[in-house]
Order: sequence, then C-alpha cells, then structure tokens
Amino acid sequence: MKVELKKLTLLNGETMGYRERSGGEEVLLLIHGNQSSSLQWDVLLEKLDQSYKVYAVDLRGFGTSTYHTSIQSLKDFSEDLKLFADELGLDRFHLMGWSNGGGVAMQLAADHPDYVQKLILLASLSTRGYPMYKSSEAGVPITDVRLKTKEEITNDQGLQSTLEAMKNRDKPFMKKAWDFLVFSDNKPEEEQYERYLEDVFKQRNVVDVMDAANRFNISDEFNGLVDGTGEISQITAPVLVVWGTRDCLTPRYMTQEIVDDFRIYEKDVDAIYLDAGHSPLIDNPEELIKAMLDFLQKK
Repeated sequence: MKVELKKLTLLNGETMGYRERSGGEEVLLLIHGNQSSSLQWDVLLEKLDQSYKVYAVDLRGFGTSTYHTSIQSLKDFSEDLKLFADELGLDRFHLMGWSNGGGVAMQLAADHPDYVQKLILLASLSTRGYPMYKSSEAGVPITDVRLKTKEEITNDQGLQSTLEAMKNRDKPFMKKAWDFLVFSDNKPEEEQYERYLEDVFKQRNVVDVMDAANRFNISDEFNGLVDGTGEISQITAPVLVVWGTRDCLTPRYMTQEIVDDFRIYEKDVDAIYLDAGHSPLIDNPEELIKAMLDFLQKK
C-alpha cells in the first residue's frame, strides 16, 4: 500500500502536512499526540486493513506543518482539521486520536458532529484535560500544586529541562525520557526510533499545547482549574476508548473519566484495556488493530 507525504494550504493561511495511505471507501483520520507527528502512525499505516483510506495529519506547529499563528486552545486544532477535511472533500470519516490527540479528536467531534462516524481514543487525555503540576527538585510532579497559567508552565523546572533539550537537539536526553514515558515496554526498531526523535525536535509549540491540555474540559465537571463546557453533549459518534494497562503517562483514572462523562449523556461508549504501555502501536499492534476493526465494522 502506498503512503505519500503531502502538504495542503488551509484557508487560514496555515500549511498542513499529512500522510495519505491508499485504500478503499472507508476513511480514517489520525491525530497524533504531543512531541510527536504523523510519522508515529507508521505501524498502523502499514498494517491496517487496506479497505480503509487513511490520512495522518501533522497538527499546526508539528512535523511538516506551519505555525504562523499560535494556538490558544485545542479548538484551534479542531478548526484546522475542519478546514483540512473540507479542502479534501471529506464530509464523513472515522476519527482516531492518540494521547493529546485524543483531546483534539473529542473537540472536533463536538464542534462538527456530522463529520465523525466513529471515534477512537487511544491512551487519551481525559474529557477533563491533562493537568499540569509543579515539579519538585527531583522532577516529580507535586500533585497538590496545579500550574494555572502558560507562564507558570514555561517556568516550571521540570519542563525547562525538556525545552532546553529540544532547543539543543539533545537526542540522548529525549530518548531517555521516551524510554521511560512512551516506550517503557517495547522499543521501536533503531532506525524507526531515530526518525521519531528527529520529528520531536520539529515541534514549535510545546508550552502552548501543554497549556491548552491543562485547560481543556468538555465535561460538565470542574477540573480543578476551569469549569467544563459541556460540549461532550454534542458528540454523537460511538466511542471506543483504548488504554494500555502499563501506561505511565496517561493514568487509568483519565480513561474512567472519559467513560463516566460520556455515560452521563447515555452515549455509546466502550473501553478496552490492552497489555501495553502508552504506545500500543509498538507494544501490542495486533490486539490494537483487532479492537479497532471490531469497533469500526460493528453495525
């Protein structure tokens, strides 16, 4: 199956890079997480049933996409994706978001419910966001001290080391962090891992994205920082939540919050727990793809 790296200029002036995989009439749109890009969907692009035509985007400020205008919330990414879909004539598609991309996917499904057939959330942040906490001197989150502003996030000593590593293209530092947080079980092939790390350094909006995730909240609950918008009520697509039981980056309680918040509105939601860490694509691709296909093909 052919995968092409392409670019498309949106009506808002941003240029979006994306990978397009040939396939059938069913369309699947993939949204990556933070410190990532469309590249990290490579396993899925290779292994997923060829009956699906797949688009994996680089969000604004990631990978090959531009970052002319800073994002203020995950809704900005949602609007970019709406423009992207319109340019390509995609008016109905399945949607899948990984990690922070899960929040973007939920926002898009809430903003434009008619576009989304089915929604898959992989190791996703909560419907109530991803809280940012102050770091101790040892770099451990102090979970009773919530960071509230972009300035506080920028100045946090835990993030400072990451920003410095990205500025200096410190690959050993970044690999050590990814080994602990993302690839804690299995590791990508050496050349594959090198490509992933190279794309990490292309990101230009780390703080903006963390701030947006910290304030994201489409539930009806107060999340400790902001009131919920209740936009979850606008999502009409059936939802599958997939979480790895050894995920040390997205806690289990976030998966439970997603399920609980959707069920308040009696939405069609189910959760599957895989033997994996934060990247089931590397740890357990066979079981992940089976769960995806069972969900997408269910009538």
